[in-house]
Amino acid sequence: MAFDFILMLTSNDRTIPDARARLEEALEGGVRHIGFKDVGLPISELRGLADAIRAAGGRSYLEVVSLDAESEMASARAAVDLDVDCLLGGTRAAEVTGLTRDHPLRYYPFPGRITGHPSVLEGPAEAITESARRLADLEHVHGLDLLAYRFAGDVPALMSSVCKTVAKPVIMAGSIDRPDRIVETARAGAAGFTVGTAALAGVFPAEGEGFVAQIRAILGFTDRARAQSTAPRRLALAAHDTRKSQLRAWVLRHEKALAGHRLICTGSTGRMVAEAAPGLSIQRLQRGGRGGDQQLGALIATGDLDAVIFFADPTLPHSGDADLQALTRLAVLHDTPLALGPAAADMVAGALLQS
Repeated sequence: MAFDFILMLTSNDRTIPDARARLEEALEGGVRHIGFKDVGLPISELRGLADAIRAAGGRSYLEVVSLDAESEMASARAAVDLDVDCLLGGTRAAEVTGLTRDHPLRYYPFPGRITGHPSVLEGPAEAITESARRLADLEHVHGLDLLAYRFAGDVPALMSSVCKTVAKPVIMAGSIDRPDRIVETARAGAAGFTVGTAALAGVFPAEGEGFVAQIRAILGFTDRARAQSTAPRRLALAAHDTRKSQLRAWVLRHEKALAGHRLICTGSTGRMVAEAAPGLSIQRLQRGGRGGDQQLGALIATGDLDAVIFFADPTLPHSGDADLQALTRLAVLHDTPLALGPAAADMVAGALLQS
């Protein structure tokens, strides 16, 4: 995730009655990450909502409402049944992962001690950070959902502490109702943030009236805040053999901007980049012909890449053409930026990387 705005079609911890109509407005506004809760509407309508989000090319989220064990497990079962992309919240990671571990959804539980309704994050910051570290160490936990602005202490310091402690993405949730809070979450290193009631209530400054104007305003604040984001990006790098020298030159030209980010490379490309720029963080996959392209495809499908840079040579026949076509299809399907040459890669670098 490259610092994304997640719209929650919820109010007072319930999915709003007119969620389907509001979804059409949200899509018109341009938001692509959309969530709801498993209460407020019958399961048949929630299924239709999840299907509509998917059909529109969006990413769907279900957020856990209650903190008692029975309700939390019911939410987890609903997430699996509705086939959503991500399950947010909850405090019983061991029990929930017993249900979700064999399902493709991504799971982001709450760190810290959660009490009350609406939920409040309690405890000293050190204990919350340690809770985040323990949760992130679990195999089937893919990230964290931090109720940062429901914490009574130094919120920016807490967010920064959690983001620096864990290597998995952290989504900030709860009471993000002002542009300055969006900026604070970006500076802390968050992968994204949720807004629900505040957008529905129209509290953000916008150029017009109505829900669509709110969505566009929040997306604008998100774009500007993204330039201040400290979250490491995950970029895939690959190249056909005849374009590896071009990719090497591109990496060296952007070496300063790439520092601190995570580069995932197919085998020989990874070795070349490591030799050219040994200070960069590089994860090597298999060589392209031995499955590396398929490994990249899997990372696209699970939402674990912020962009794919694949320097392709269109002038010669390649045995890897089918693999490149498959990567292109997945990138479009999962709304992942794909650059096939230096000019497009420069645009990705300008949009995603700190210079």
